[in-house]
Amino acid sequence: MSKYLIFIVRAIFSCVFAVVLCKMFRPDAQPLFIAGLAIFLLGASYGFEYFRKKKTNKGR
Repeated sequence: MSKYLIFIVRAIFSCVFAVVLCKMFRPDAQPLFIAGLAIFLLGASYGFEYFRKKKTNKGR
């Protein structure tokens, strides 16, 4: 998969999970809060990927 396709898939999943989480735990959340959570989730996914790759390359 290309990097752009991975970004698009991660962005879509981040948005979906942000909406689901906010509707479950904060039904009165504003759209700006939901967008911020989606951006945080997207950044966290890239952060976890970075640390996972760093950890696997460390053993070599």
